[in-house]
Amino acid sequence: MITQRQTQKQHLKILPQQIQLLNLFFLNGIELEQRMRNEMEENPFLEMTEEEKYDDGSDKPSKDEVKDFEDWDERGYDDVPDYKAEYQNYFNSEDTPEMPLKNFVHFKEEAKQQLHMLDISEDDCMIAEYLIDVLSNKGLMDRPFEEVADDLSFQLHRMVEVETIQRVLEIVQTLDPIGIGARSVQECLLLQLKNMNIKRPDVACAIKLIENHYNDLTHRQFEKIHHVLNVDEEELRVVLSLIGSLKFYPISEEASNYEPKNTIIPDYIVTKFGDSIQVNLYSSRSANIFVNQSLYDQLSTQVSAKDKSANQYVKSKLQSAQWFVNAVKQREDTMMRIMQCIIQMQQEFFADGDIRLLKPMVLRNVSDMSGLDISTISRITSNKYADTHFGLLYLKDLFSEGIADKKGEVISNKVIQSVIEETISKEDKQHPYTDQQLVNILSSKGYNIARRTVAKYREQMRIPIAQIRAVWA
Repeated sequence: MITQRQTQKQHLKILPQQIQLLNLFFLNGIELEQRMRNEMEENPFLEMTEEEKYDDGSDKPSKDEVKDFEDWDERGYDDVPDYKAEYQNYFNSEDTPEMPLKNFVHFKEEAKQQLHMLDISEDDCMIAEYLIDVLSNKGLMDRPFEEVADDLSFQLHRMVEVETIQRVLEIVQTLDPIGIGARSVQECLLLQLKNMNIKRPDVACAIKLIENHYNDLTHRQFEKIHHVLNVDEEELRVVLSLIGSLKFYPISEEASNYEPKNTIIPDYIVTKFGDSIQVNLYSSRSANIFVNQSLYDQLSTQVSAKDKSANQYVKSKLQSAQWFVNAVKQREDTMMRIMQCIIQMQQEFFADGDIRLLKPMVLRNVSDMSGLDISTISRITSNKYADTHFGLLYLKDLFSEGIADKKGEVISNKVIQSVIEETISKEDKQHPYTDQQLVNILSSKGYNIARRTVAKYREQMRIPIAQIRAVWA
């Protein structure tokens, strides 16, 4: 029997311009500068003024500049050897290195070179390059797949599924050095073992041990491992010796120290004047970009009224230029609005820069104070830095949950983590503190938290358990 039913549903639809605006919120200063230049190349109605460097005429010629009055006799009979002068021509006199510079290729560049030799699609190659770029200094993929998929989706302006990230990461894990792209030390060990001859009894037993009984191994429960793997003491010693010869991280500490320096340009300048905290944008782009209205007036008179396609093209480009200029202005206004709310909530922290003064704060708190949507808060605070009187600050580090102490006051979990890290750094390396001992120490300092909470924070800071720290000592 055919029936009709009328229902009413409420759907939330985001306009394409709103998506573009959210993408604009996510960009930092350097990325916005590049985006503005790309828009100028595609839209003739957009123009940008370049900031001219102010010259007050006070610059004096340096002593290293060539003097016009020197003749050949003075130059030829100089006491400075020729080889030394030629070498120093490439450097400032104060920065001349005493030792030859060593040529070093970063492991990420080597991985990308290997990637280009593989027979994979262009889309997979682009995703793989992004995954290589976000690897840690030790070569591990320590970011959640969901977070990587979201960031990549915003960069590519299309949805990238988590399954795609997992599939492409497996391609990255086939590159050298073995273990690159592993998500943990356990997976790094497994990748090295699976690259060996798995028909060997010790290799097969080591794979089974790492894959199924890794927690028992880290807790040094050897009696249980004897029973589960059905091996004697000598066989287990051979397996443990094999595992001990492997690398915990694909990139050694010496190689990770050659990480190229990436200069971070902050988005905010936070200054302290007496008891007040002031915030300004590092650079205002909205004042430099504008719509060339005169060009539109000139083109509108030249284009015939009968040519509808040309008229539509000119109008669409003008509307696009006007929207982009307004979007850049809205981005900066929103950035200032959100940062002022954050400073108002974290007044004591920005005054002294002490992590212990950081108050619990989540996106919802800033949203309620500013009246903006949570997604807008998240986009603005992502990928942004603030230059303060106590150093460079990543805005995402300001957000944390709260825990009540013995006095009933709610403190930030960032404070608890800093106390745990400080306590572990001062412990006896031969006899490190267990989680229960850390609970007792924190309790004596006024922080009443459970042991599982200490274990969770310790794992978030990537600090191993006491038994492992004792072995590494």
